[in-house]
Amino acid sequence: MRAQAAAATPENEPTSPTSPLAPYPPILPTESRSRAPEFYGFVAWASTYLLFVLYLLWAFLPDEYILALGVSWYPNREWSLLIPAYGMTLVLLTYAAYFALALAGTPAFSDMSTITGAYNSKAHLPDAARGAPGAFAPYLAHARPDAIPEMYDIPLGLVNRVAFGPRPRSRSTSTSTSESPSRRRTSRARRVATATEGDAPS
Repeated sequence: MRAQAAAATPENEPTSPTSPLAPYPPILPTESRSRAPEFYGFVAWASTYLLFVLYLLWAFLPDEYILALGVSWYPNREWSLLIPAYGMTLVLLTYAAYFALALAGTPAFSDMSTITGAYNSKAHLPDAARGAPGAFAPYLAHARPDAIPEMYDIPLGLVNRVAFGPRPRSRSTSTSTSESPSRRRTSRARRVATATEGDAPS
């Protein structure tokens, strides 16, 4: 009984269906698929190789060999070099054009469309930012390109320096500042020695 109960559990059942069984040999599909894309692909592949071989013959064969093949007119040979050169230039210009268009379409850092959040792709602007009549947003007024910058105090030292120029230095100050530290220490030691000699008893 326990073996039969264990066999009836879903873990022991087969994963693939046992009924109905797939017929053998398999039945062919009723709808016939068109093989036209296969023929088109083969014709395109063969035409590409044929055109490449003709291009190489036109570029490298001398004129007498081409005339011997019965071809009396063919384009100038310089186009065998100009066509690949123009093609490579066009590819490079395509990359440059896409790069320039991406830069032109990138908004500035101060643009409101660059403000994004976790629950929206762009910031939800109030009606005043969209130009709705009668709406006013005091915070967005400072973000406009033609907005007047905010007022702040200029330091007094900067005002004096712009209005009156740099402060003139005295001669003694400029002389003392131009001396090296070793010379200043030497002169200070001489003054101290002179003062001590004058105070010494005779």
